Amino acid sequence: MRKIYIVLAAVFAVSACNNSTVPVYLDPSRSVEERVADALPRLTIEEKVAMLHAQSKFSSRGVPRLGIPEVWCTDGPHGIRPEVLWDDWNQAGWTNDSCTAFPALSCLAATWDREMSLLFGRSIGEEARYRKKDVLLGPGVNICRTPLGGRTFEYMGEDPYLAGQMVVPYVKGVQENGVAACVKHFAVNNQEVRRTSTNSVVDDRTLYEIYLPAFEAAVKEGGAWAIMGSYNLWNGEFNCHNHRLLNEILKGEWGFDGVVISDWGGCRDDDQAITNGLDMEYGTWTNGLRGAPSDSYNNYHLANPYLQRLADGRAGTKELDDKASRILRLIFRTSMAPEAHYGSFNSPEHYEAARRIAAAGTVLLKNDGVLPLSIPDGGRLVVIGENAVKKMVVGGGSSNLKTKYEITPLEALQEAFPNAEVVWERGYVGNVETSYNRVSTGQDLSESRPAPQLLADALSAAEGADAVIFIGGLNKSANQDNESTDKLDITLPYGQDALIETLAAAIPELIVVNISGSPVAMPWAGKVGAVVQGWYGGSETGHALADVLTGAVNPSGKLPFTLPCSLADGPLKTERQYPGIQEEGKEWWQEYYDEGVFVGYRWYASRDIPVCFPFGHGLSYTSFEYGPAKASRSSVRCSGSFGVDEGGESVVKVSVDVRNCGGRDGAEVVQLYLSAPAGDVERPVIELKGFEKLYLEAGKSGKAVLELPRRAFARFDADAHRWVVDPGTWSILVGSSSEDIRSTTEIKVI
Repeated sequence: MRKIYIVLAAVFAVSACNNSTVPVYLDPSRSVEERVADALPRLTIEEKVAMLHAQSKFSSRGVPRLGIPEVWCTDGPHGIRPEVLWDDWNQAGWTNDSCTAFPALSCLAATWDREMSLLFGRSIGEEARYRKKDVLLGPGVNICRTPLGGRTFEYMGEDPYLAGQMVVPYVKGVQENGVAACVKHFAVNNQEVRRTSTNSVVDDRTLYEIYLPAFEAAVKEGGAWAIMGSYNLWNGEFNCHNHRLLNEILKGEWGFDGVVISDWGGCRDDDQAITNGLDMEYGTWTNGLRGAPSDSYNNYHLANPYLQRLADGRAGTKELDDKASRILRLIFRTSMAPEAHYGSFNSPEHYEAARRIAAAGTVLLKNDGVLPLSIPDGGRLVVIGENAVKKMVVGGGSSNLKTKYEITPLEALQEAFPNAEVVWERGYVGNVETSYNRVSTGQDLSESRPAPQLLADALSAAEGADAVIFIGGLNKSANQDNESTDKLDITLPYGQDALIETLAAAIPELIVVNISGSPVAMPWAGKVGAVVQGWYGGSETGHALADVLTGAVNPSGKLPFTLPCSLADGPLKTERQYPGIQEEGKEWWQEYYDEGVFVGYRWYASRDIPVCFPFGHGLSYTSFEYGPAKASRSSVRCSGSFGVDEGGESVVKVSVDVRNCGGRDGAEVVQLYLSAPAGDVERPVIELKGFEKLYLEAGKSGKAVLELPRRAFARFDADAHRWVVDPGTWSILVGSSSEDIRSTTEIKVI
C-alpha cells in the first residue's frame, strides 16, 4: 500500500511541472507550513482521526485519497530493529533486515564528543531511511538517577548538561536523512520497576534543573521532530497525556512543533488523550499490557472514542486540527520532504563508524603500566570470562537487534595477535540464552563444568602467560541491563567479584574489562593491574575493545556516570524514593524524588562521599598538562531573574591551554564545573557547565575555549517560575574529571 501512496504522490508531482493548479501540499518547492495549511482542510474528520492512531505494531495510516503516505516507526536507538509481524513483537522472518548495530548510548555519552554523536546520528539515520522508516524511536536521554535503572544503557548518563550536549548532534544527524528523531522518554522516567503504574513526585526546581534540560536541548537546539511520552505518571497524570508536560512546557514554553508519540501502551484515557497534548497513539491493545477487544486499532483512545466525541459534541475540532497538522508536518519533513533521501544499509562506512564510536567511548579507569597490551610472537595471552565470547546485540528489550555479524572481544584479540597463542577460559557461567523475540545469535553457550572446575581451569591456563585479561560484567538478561526490569544491586552477578579477587591474588597484573551499560561496583579495583570500562559496542564491539587494549587507539573515553563504592553510598536512601510506596487512598505507587537536584556526582561531591571512580574520569596512554584557566572577564552583570525561555546568551568565555606531554597522540576532554557562592538555597558543590574534546599530537598544545551562558549560573525558582542567578563570587573549576581539577579561577557576578 505504501508503494501506491508514493506512486500517486509522484504523479501529482509530475503534474506540478505542467499544471499550475496542482495542490500546494504536493509542491515540494513550497514551505512545510504552506503545505500543511493546504492539506489540512482537504482531509475529512474521519481521515484526520485515522492518522492519529496505529494501524499495526509500528505504523499509522496515511490518506491514500490524497497521496499522503503512512507513517512508519522503528526502534533504535542503537540500530534499526528487525521487521516484526503486523500485530506481534516477534520478527517477521525477513532475510534482508540485518542491520549495523551501533554502540549503546551510554557508550556514545562516554565519548564526550559531539562529532561522534553527529556521526552516530547520520549513520543510523541513513540506515533508517534505507529501510523506509519515517520515525526513529530514539535517542533516550533520561537521567541515571539510580545505578539500578534497567535502561541506563540506552541513555546518556547522569548529568543533564552532558546529555543535552550529546543529544543535539545525534538528532540533527538523524534528521539530515529525512527521518524524525523521537527523543524519549518524556519525562522523569528513571526506573523500570512498576514503570506503568508509578507516579513520580518531583518538585519543579528538580524537574527544570535535572530532568528537563536534555529534552529542552533536543527540541530548542536540535530541532527534534518527535517526542515520546513515558509510561509513568508525573504529579498524578500519565505522561503520554500530561497537560503540564506536553501542552504547557513542551509545546508552550519550548515551542515544540513536532509530534508527541505515546510509548507503546502508554495512553490510558480517552478525554486526556484528546486534550492533553498527545498526537499519535501506538500499542494500546497490542503490547501485552491489556487484553485486546475485537477490531482493536479502531478502539484506540484516539480512534472510535474520539469520533464518537466529535459526533456528539463532547469534543471540538481544535485539538484534532492541531494533531493532524503536526502529523502532516512530520510527513512533509520525512517521506514527502522536497529532498530525495535514499540512505544506505550495512555499508563499510557504517561499520567503521560503529567501531570508531565504540573505541572512543571505551574508558581506561586504571592502568599500572600493563596497558597497552604487547604479546610477543609465540607468546600466550589468556582471556577469561563469558563476556569475551557472548554476543550482546540480541536482547535487552526494544533495543534488540539482528545484525549481519558481531565481532566478539576474543575474536578481535585473536586477530590482533595472529602469531601468539590466545587461549580462552570461561571462568564463570552467566546467561546461556542466545535468542530474543526469535532473533538468535546462533551461539551455544552451554557449560557442563562446575564452578570449582571453571576456576581451576582458568588459574591453570593463566600460569606462565604473557598477559591475562578478564572480560566480564553484565549482560542484557532480566535484572541487569534490560528493559522492564531494574538491577537488584550493583555488585557483579554470577560470583564474578570473588572470581576476580582470586585471579588477582594469583596474577597481580590482571587486566579487568567490565562490559556493562550501567554502573557497577568494583571492590577489587585496587588489587588489579588495569581496569577498562567497555560497553555494548554493537557489530564492531570486539574490534573497538581490542583497538584500545593494544594501543591502536589511545583511549579518550570519560565516565558519563559515577561508579560508586556501594549502592548504599548513593542518594536514594528510602523506599519512598525508590522503588516507591503505596499510600492509602492513592491509586498508583508513589515515588518521591526527595534527593532533589542531588543526583550522581552532585550528591557524592556535596556530601564528601568517596567513590570508586568519579564522573568524568578516564585515563590515556599519554598525559596532559593544563595551564591556568582564564576568564574573559573578571566580573559580569547577570544576576537577577529571567524567563524560562531566556538565558542562552554567552556572558563569559573561559580558556585553558592543554599540552600533550607524553609520547603518543591522544585526546583529552577538558571539563568545566561551576561552584556557586553560599546562599539561602542549597546548591551542589560543583556542576558541569562546559566541556571540549581536544585532539593533540604528542608534544603539541591546544586551547580549549568554553562559553558560559547566563543559564549556566542559574537555578530554577519554582515559586516565581523563573531562572535566577545569585550574585557573589563564583568558582570556575577546569579539569580532567569532577574530582581531578587542574586549574581554578573566579568570576564576580553582580
